[in-house]
Amino acid sequence: MTMEPSPRMPVVFVAHGAPILLDDALWMGELAAWAEAMPKPKSILMVSAHWEQRPTTLGATRTVPLVYDFSGFPAGYYETQYPAPGAPDLAARVRELLGERGIAFTDDPTRGLDHGAYVPLVAMHPAADVPVLQISMPALDADPLFDLGRALAPLRDEGVLVFGSGFLTHNMSYAFKPGIPTWAHEFDAWAAESLGRLDVDALKNFHTRAPAARTALPTWEHYAPVLVAAGAAAGETTSVTFPITGFWMDGAFTKRSVQFD
Repeated sequence: MTMEPSPRMPVVFVAHGAPILLDDALWMGELAAWAEAMPKPKSILMVSAHWEQRPTTLGATRTVPLVYDFSGFPAGYYETQYPAPGAPDLAARVRELLGERGIAFTDDPTRGLDHGAYVPLVAMHPAADVPVLQISMPALDADPLFDLGRALAPLRDEGVLVFGSGFLTHNMSYAFKPGIPTWAHEFDAWAAESLGRLDVDALKNFHTRAPAARTALPTWEHYAPVLVAAGAAAGETTSVTFPITGFWMDGAFTKRSVQFD
């Protein structure tokens, strides 16, 4: 099946924050303004750092409870709701595209949106009126992640926003320490340069190509969604912009977010 023609959508990678982002008025405003500047998508295909499962798994295609995949937060954060409509037509199309590429997949019809998915969506589409489908990352391996993105690339011309959600740097041991560390500036600058050129080889091999990679990403599940986004954008992108930049938690995380047009 081919979905109806729609305005061509960008591909995005969004720094998603923790649930406390919802209390950060500046960042919430930046995300809202970014969404307002983009065409409204027919639906959203979400790839979050917080769902790694092999093979690629399609989540719920109806509205189900959120996944509060965090602990130690005040009770109010476990009361956030985001009743986005399900996207069964998108799920059918994703199955078709993955099948064409020989990418294995399965379904988990009860799996709701995790905080990497719903936190930025609360800011960007607060009415929860855009259907959302979340899919898992099949593994923390650069080539399968990029290939997954390539398989999803046709969705851009079908009104679907391919949405990677993570962080380009993620080192909790530096959270709330005063001052932005040198390694954070170095890695952020490298990421900006590599993404700006859509240098796929550099992005895939960040372990050896980026400065301070081991410090910036002691584990790299939060970086992984940018490879899916880059795959969906590669060869089909005319510009790369950074609608949100800066640092959070005193430099533990870069807020750098990416739009591929």
